[in-house]
Amino acid sequence: MALGHGAAGARAGGSPLYGVGLIPGLDCARGQAVGEESAMMGPEARTADVLSFGPFSLVASERLLTKEGAPVELGARALDTLIVLASHPNEIVSKKDLLAQVWPDVTVDEGSLRFHIASLRKALGEGKDGARYIATAAGRGYCFVAPLSRSSEPTGGHPQVAADFLHANLPNRLIRMVGRDDDVLTLSNLLTATRFVTIVGAGGVGKTTVAVAVGHDLIEAFSGAVLFVDLGMLSDPNLAPTAIASMLGLSVRSDDATPAVITYLRDKRILLIVDTCEHLVEAVAALASSIFAAAPRLHILATSREALRVEGEHVYRLAPLASPPDDPGLTPALVQAFPATQLFLERAAASGARLDLSDADAAIIASICRKLDGVALAIELAAGRVGAYGLEQTAALLDQRLSLLWLGQRSAPPRQQTLQAALDWSYQLLSPLERVVLRGLAVFVGPFTMDAALAIVTSATVDQGVVFGAIDSLIAKSMVATRPIGAMRRYRLLDTTRAYALDISIDVTELADLAVRHATYYRQWLEESGADWPTLSSGAERAPHFAAINNVRAALEWCFGADGNVEIGVGLASAAVPVFLAMSLLTECHRWSERAIVALDDATRGGREEMHLQAALGMSLMFTRGSGEGVRVALNRSLAIAEEQDDALTQLKLFGPLRMFHSRIGDFKTALHYAKRGAAISKTVADPAALTLAHSMLGMSLYLTGDVSGARVELEAALEFGPSDLRIATSHLGFDGRYMAGVTLGKILWLQGHPDQAVERARQAVKDAASTGHPVTLSVALVWAVFVFLGTGDLESAEEHIDWFIANAEIHSLGPYLAVGRGFKGQLAVHRGDARGGVEYLQSCLKELHTLRYELLTTPFNISLVQGLVAIGQSAEGIALIEETIRLVEENGDTAYMPELLRVKGNALLMMPEPMEDKAEECFTQSLEFSRRQATLAWELRTVIDLATLLAGRGRRDPARALLRPVLERFTEGRDSADLKAAEHLLAILG
Repeated sequence: MALGHGAAGARAGGSPLYGVGLIPGLDCARGQAVGEESAMMGPEARTADVLSFGPFSLVASERLLTKEGAPVELGARALDTLIVLASHPNEIVSKKDLLAQVWPDVTVDEGSLRFHIASLRKALGEGKDGARYIATAAGRGYCFVAPLSRSSEPTGGHPQVAADFLHANLPNRLIRMVGRDDDVLTLSNLLTATRFVTIVGAGGVGKTTVAVAVGHDLIEAFSGAVLFVDLGMLSDPNLAPTAIASMLGLSVRSDDATPAVITYLRDKRILLIVDTCEHLVEAVAALASSIFAAAPRLHILATSREALRVEGEHVYRLAPLASPPDDPGLTPALVQAFPATQLFLERAAASGARLDLSDADAAIIASICRKLDGVALAIELAAGRVGAYGLEQTAALLDQRLSLLWLGQRSAPPRQQTLQAALDWSYQLLSPLERVVLRGLAVFVGPFTMDAALAIVTSATVDQGVVFGAIDSLIAKSMVATRPIGAMRRYRLLDTTRAYALDISIDVTELADLAVRHATYYRQWLEESGADWPTLSSGAERAPHFAAINNVRAALEWCFGADGNVEIGVGLASAAVPVFLAMSLLTECHRWSERAIVALDDATRGGREEMHLQAALGMSLMFTRGSGEGVRVALNRSLAIAEEQDDALTQLKLFGPLRMFHSRIGDFKTALHYAKRGAAISKTVADPAALTLAHSMLGMSLYLTGDVSGARVELEAALEFGPSDLRIATSHLGFDGRYMAGVTLGKILWLQGHPDQAVERARQAVKDAASTGHPVTLSVALVWAVFVFLGTGDLESAEEHIDWFIANAEIHSLGPYLAVGRGFKGQLAVHRGDARGGVEYLQSCLKELHTLRYELLTTPFNISLVQGLVAIGQSAEGIALIEETIRLVEENGDTAYMPELLRVKGNALLMMPEPMEDKAEECFTQSLEFSRRQATLAWELRTVIDLATLLAGRGRRDPARALLRPVLERFTEGRDSADLKAAEHLLAILG
């Protein structure tokens, strides 16, 4: 035959579609690859020169990249890659040399290099406003192409603080910290040199205060990337990794968050401060050791009452504040030279005490500080009472209480030798009302609001007004701490104070009433405020929600515990599980929905609570354990209750998960059925968001079942509403359907012959999805964006987004998407002519997806697998697979791919040892009929290219030209896309 077909071209190393070779890579100005002999300087050999390009300045010797003076957060490997490339502007640096320079002691594949190139391009803003920095020389390497200038002076000074670091949450530093300047300086130097330090000391000695000061001391050195994680509110050791993951904004979809945390931190330069570790010491030790070993640029500062005792840890024992000796010759001037007495005098003055320090007063203060062992918290508690009781009476009360305890507790832990006594004494100084309020506040885990405190502590015997006054008094007496979190002020008991308060004897009935009010309050909070979670983006906005969720967890534990109230627990769980879904806390969602369903009784079974619990159980099961039968049972049970109660809004919310479930298992006809039901019922719901959700669901199902024009109408209707209108969908589905509609519309635009608009839509959808901070939303957007880039032949963008997709799946433990990522790798390999490698990727991917019952993408992956099999000479196997795929498509309903299936089958028939041209032409003709019926101009163009090639090969050039030209002329854009270039090239050959 005069012209080759797609599979033949793939064998020759070109595109697997039409036999058209890949466009050569960019030829850089100097035109030759940099060999191993080129004396390339590695990142460690850079001088203090400043390399400037665009708005960026690179100081390689300081490993610093800035944009308009502000530091740019960049992974270690990506920065090394930039240094190598920028050091050789306009030279092609081979992949081999880059791997050798950036990974000198580690063997990695090219995928890692491509991932870091993609990260680097994203950090530099490649493509924005025409910016271009790094070019790809296909098959050879990479080239730095931006204009670059070199100066000998560094940009100077410490890097500015990256104020927009998403997770930076360091508490405020004390205006004046007494007696710890040397400790802070020593710790800062030690932490910088060794990377892993644990501050060890007795309770209340000031470990947290010093750790916060060290964080502020080093915040500029870490460009603002300092993360503070308080573990004091946790009681379950298994939640330590989850706490860190939550503060990092990671969505964890497995029982163990450790791999996701390590993957995220692996290349980050962050100072991680982990506070209050002693009660979780074994779990924290294992986690810190793993992070320290895996993340070479990360620094860890821990506080604990005992050492973690792991490799790499350097222990810094924080001594109590120095106190004056027991010397009768002490003078006021000598007493004031010691940090313990300085702290006492400052806090006493703050409490309103006026001390004209005489020799006698100096001796009393020195005695108090010695008796309190120089423990900062105990000193503050004692000094805070001087304004009310006077110095001598305070000292007398101290002697009466603490000395007796010391006599019998010498072998007890330091906390019980000092702080237990101080807190016991301080408690005795409280009024009866203050004691009741303090015990009531102990029900809170972590920070709480004043509204929460008033609602929970107020009771039939304690008026709200006096509660407010008592809390104010407790704050003044240092029994309650306060600081701003987000836009509101939050309050909390110090850990030692809360532990002390919880030990106070309380009437069983009073305790149960307190716990009931606590659980009831947080149920109300969930119903009123919990749905705000999906709209929150910054760490500051999310912090109050994390604090509230910790109290929800505590309330659930009590409700379903031995002495709890199961009835209240069922209601609380039904309010909590939708929020757990929105926060991607899927394991907890599954746990509490399951426990609450088991606890249902005749009065609650079949009601609204069970309806919400069954829906949440079905969704959490689907994401964590795959599309098993339990998902179907739970979702159908929830729908049945909603139908019995004539609840149209909940029915609509449930049609979304049911449509998703059936799409995932490959039953596209049933999925369309639920989407149509959703569209019908949405018209009865007086809520714009309901219409948005219904249009989105129906549009996606119509697309998969081949009604491309109808799908476009529905998806464009879904996009008429802004993101704020979709809270109804987000809080129950776990992701934003509007972004799914947007990126699916990008695929439809490509199918209908608008490749430029499709690319623009796909890029915008990915950008919008990334801004949500929700990993599932981003994953879905990336899936369809990759299809658009592969469809237009933009393999470089496809590769970049595939690497991003896989990295996102790894960080957030999205198991099925890791398999999908391998499928994308296989498709990309087939497109680039590496058919054998593509076949291996695709076969592995499909095997795992079948196991997970994730059949949504089986058809497009099978198409690529057939192309790969044909390219390596296994045409018979390819034809068998394509025929089985066509059968499944007809049975299951995802007919959107039917034109492409028939086209690929035709090409496979032409590659048989004895080409079956007549049958191939028949397949092409059927493909054209399908594509014209679906109005999918992209499929039609591909088919006419192959059919025209076949006709021309039989000597029928005029019919071939007459077939191809009118289809090509219907395109008004996208002349740079691969398919249109192939069509124009063929038309030129046909004359």
